[in-house]
Amino acid sequence: MAQSDNKRFFENLTGAGKAIAVLTSGGDAQGMNAAVRAVVRMGIYVGAKVYFVHEGYQGMVDGGDNIKEATWENVSSMLQVGGTVIGSARCKDFRTHEGRLKAAHNLIQRGITNLCVIGGDGSLTGANLFREEWSGLLAELVQQGLIDEDAAQKYSALHIVGMVGSIDNDFCGTDMTIGTDSALHRIIEVVDAIMTTAQSHQRTFVLEVMGRHCGYLALVSALACGADWVLIPEMPPEDGWEEKMCQKLSATRSRGSRLNIIIVAEGAIDRHGKAITSSIVKDLVVSRLGFDTRVTILGHVQRGGTPSAFDRILASRMGVEAVLALLETTANTPACVVSLCGNQSVRLPLMECVQMTQEVQKAMDGKRFEEAVQLRGRSFENNLKTYKLLAHRKPESELPHSNFNVAVLNVGAPAAGMNAAVRSAVRVGISEGHKMFAVNDGFEGFYKGQIKEIKWADVGGWTGQGGSLLGTKRTLPAKHIDKIAEQMRKYNINALLVIGGFEALECLLQLNEARAKYEEFCIPLCMLPATISNNVPGTDLSIGADTALNAIVETCDRIKQSASGTKRRVFIIETMGGYCGYLATVGGLAAGADAAYIFEEPFDIRDLQANVEHLTEKMKTSIQRGLVLRNENSNENYTTDFIYQLYTEEGKGVFDCRKNVLGHMQQGGAPSPFDRNFGTKISAKAMQWITKKLNESYRRGRVFANTEDSACLLGMRRRAMVFQPVVQLKDETDFVHRIPKEQWWLKLRPLMKILAKYKTSYDVSDSGQLEHVVVNRPKASETSVTI
Repeated sequence: MAQSDNKRFFENLTGAGKAIAVLTSGGDAQGMNAAVRAVVRMGIYVGAKVYFVHEGYQGMVDGGDNIKEATWENVSSMLQVGGTVIGSARCKDFRTHEGRLKAAHNLIQRGITNLCVIGGDGSLTGANLFREEWSGLLAELVQQGLIDEDAAQKYSALHIVGMVGSIDNDFCGTDMTIGTDSALHRIIEVVDAIMTTAQSHQRTFVLEVMGRHCGYLALVSALACGADWVLIPEMPPEDGWEEKMCQKLSATRSRGSRLNIIIVAEGAIDRHGKAITSSIVKDLVVSRLGFDTRVTILGHVQRGGTPSAFDRILASRMGVEAVLALLETTANTPACVVSLCGNQSVRLPLMECVQMTQEVQKAMDGKRFEEAVQLRGRSFENNLKTYKLLAHRKPESELPHSNFNVAVLNVGAPAAGMNAAVRSAVRVGISEGHKMFAVNDGFEGFYKGQIKEIKWADVGGWTGQGGSLLGTKRTLPAKHIDKIAEQMRKYNINALLVIGGFEALECLLQLNEARAKYEEFCIPLCMLPATISNNVPGTDLSIGADTALNAIVETCDRIKQSASGTKRRVFIIETMGGYCGYLATVGGLAAGADAAYIFEEPFDIRDLQANVEHLTEKMKTSIQRGLVLRNENSNENYTTDFIYQLYTEEGKGVFDCRKNVLGHMQQGGAPSPFDRNFGTKISAKAMQWITKKLNESYRRGRVFANTEDSACLLGMRRRAMVFQPVVQLKDETDFVHRIPKEQWWLKLRPLMKILAKYKTSYDVSDSGQLEHVVVNRPKASETSVTI
């Protein structure tokens, strides 16, 4: 969108004279504060008055000091705080007509007719009822003499926009709700810790996680840690599950595993509606198998702690989108909820989502469990399919026999989540009847013959391991193409799955070119993007980038906290990423940075000076700590040292400076739940594609595939996972700087600047239009992967 279009947009949708109230209601969820902060700052940015409503609907009913105008400074230092700073409460009064009448009067007194509600389906349903009753409530207030006719006419319509804050991810219409990813972080931290003690003592652990009506947390955490068994309310186990579960646990132990993990959602039931509790599961394992078994109930730990990078970014994007939606509403616009679909913000009619959510419960009550899973949405459905595919090994006699050999290898720098992707590929490949081969140390190991068959049990426990257990090198195949072709013949490799970053793309392009000379490479070739830099063309997200973002955000939080006793300090932080500014930009948005310097957005000394002056003004009036991020290759002359010295010199008398180079800590550590889940599901989808291509290209006793669409990259593009021929990605790639020519996240930069109090143009060409809830039924032959 051109600058002039942006300018017209803000002229047409100015918030001048408008009043917006923001409240958090129902259960708290990590990330709510980031959403509140975004609503307040975006509201003030467009010229609206923004009000806090403390203690949810109770504060709206009680009025008084519970409804206060918010300032820019009020929401400083909120991003890293869990829960909700403005408070939340269950409110019986708002459920009564009299309570809603009081709430309407309190809003009218302050001229508030725009409401941003952050909560679950109950809170949002209440908001919609309030909106529907609004004109009648105003008529009653006029009748009682509490407001006059002019006020009733002036404030005749109430506009509602919702954001779903719930750790359970139980709201239909959005792939992820605010707080879910952080809750998964808490669960996985506990599981990873428990696995070490379980292995030491050869124990079975039964973990109970939240989810009274929704099994999302249980299902995804089971997928992310490779749990042996999971019990969820949407899909109760078949009758006789007790025996099957015990057989599975026993078989796992007999293959050499020293532990078992069983995850139970608190609302888990059997096919007859009878509760399955963690204690029932424990007693069952002890009585039938005699295993040393312990129960851990996570409880409210899942709600607590610092929000993850994902939740901060999600909440910030949704908060800004909510303000835009409020500015665009008319009297005829239905109340909407801001949702996430794939990697895109969408607006959906609130009541359509609420009705769909209620349909799930009706289906479960009616024991229509397949329908309940379907209504939960594509993300939930595919998580369940993938878990079943990976966790439950079929007997050899039931496996298809394809006679195909598939090799998997890692290329480039290590990225957290690579091991989860390899595990998924191996197990799905074996389930499809293939013989799976692992290549150590990338293409360097390939030409040296470091290739061996890898079995189902060999990848047990890989999901939670950081780095690359297969080993990875940056060596490209072109120099050793003869030897690689020789190894392909020797092991009769019929398909190749390459997991890696930009080097992996270059490898696939070289192998594709080598097809003209070597028939050994005329086979299905697939690449999965895995790099912390997120610089691979053809995908919005790469395996490993989320873990690196969390490392950056956690470090920035600690660094800022180190100055809590020091007034006015600015930190200059250098991030990795090569020439790609993804980590600096998105990390900056999640950590509340004042500026982020990147290669893709050239800057000069005037820009640096303007940033220093802007920060100086803010330091004089309000904030005590500043944060500036710099991508490592953003500019060869304006180095981290240069920027540090410039800020130090120009900030004299106002603030002092410190610098920090984060380095390889961004590449290390255990993978985040998102990267485990993303790596697992994207790899399963890739193996299913490979199977399809193998069957299509098998002729006269051999595999032959040399078309463009048989050498693909699988990536997330906006709302869907897409297989794209690598040769078609050449035009989208800047090979000199190893980045895509167009990058979606650059649209987040104005958002970061707005939230840091800069005046800038905001591109709304991608802004969500009101859509409708659609129940997707994927074809049986294709598993759509939505994260």
